[in-house]
Amino acid sequence: MTTSRSMQATGHKETVVVKVGGSIMSQLPSSFIDSIATMAEDYHVVIVHGGGPEINGMLEKLGIRSTFINGQRKTTDEVFEVAEQMLKGKVNGDLTHRFNHSGVKAVGVCGYDSRLLLAEFLDEGVLGRVGKVVKVQADLLEDLLSSGYVPVVTPLAVTSDGVKVNVNADLGASAIAAGLGAERLLLVTDVPGILKDGDLIRETTVEGIHSLVEDGTIYGGMIPKVEAAVSTLGSGMKEVMIVGGKGSLYEEGKIVGTKIIQAGGVNRL
Repeated sequence: MTTSRSMQATGHKETVVVKVGGSIMSQLPSSFIDSIATMAEDYHVVIVHGGGPEINGMLEKLGIRSTFINGQRKTTDEVFEVAEQMLKGKVNGDLTHRFNHSGVKAVGVCGYDSRLLLAEFLDEGVLGRVGKVVKVQADLLEDLLSSGYVPVVTPLAVTSDGVKVNVNADLGASAIAAGLGAERLLLVTDVPGILKDGDLIRETTVEGIHSLVEDGTIYGGMIPKVEAAVSTLGSGMKEVMIVGGKGSLYEEGKIVGTKIIQAGGVNRL
């Protein structure tokens, strides 16, 4: 994957990309929103959101059948129209409004705006309009960040032929983080991080993650999250954090959650 200019976002602040999944969106309390406002004073912050539940609800209401293949939504033209309507129209607008109401200078951005996210079809014959990001033209985000804005990004992209496609939000966030040269990627979940016997693991490594999956500490819906984290680290990201969306994620100048690094550390409570 390539980027449009420097791998570093403008300004002296470090850049953090925060991916908020659709399943946690409706549960975000004011304390979470406020913590993003505080974090934006110390970091360049980019939000990338999902919206699966909203898409599913509208598809069901319209009587449109939708299936998943290997974790990816099969996206016909009809399904894409609904996904675009819900992601760009409702989810992005609602989330951006919440941040603005909390004092954050948030602005909604769609991945195909200014050809921010360029993609190729993942497997058009099987998945339809589902894309894999191959280039991040980060100029738009860099300009917004340097002007003090927090971009709230809808993970839709465009192909070189001008076809708009759906992109997995985790993978879209990872691509944006890499494209901006972000120092860290935060994956927001419904728990405050990776827990072992009820205690938060504050730091672990890729090897530690594999061990935690093998011993059953990490299970269920947390597995794809840590898989995304490991994949992102493999692409050169310095660190990925699993953080909670049911409370503040930024306290006393520190991001609260489980830090995952490539190597050289241990599971630390």
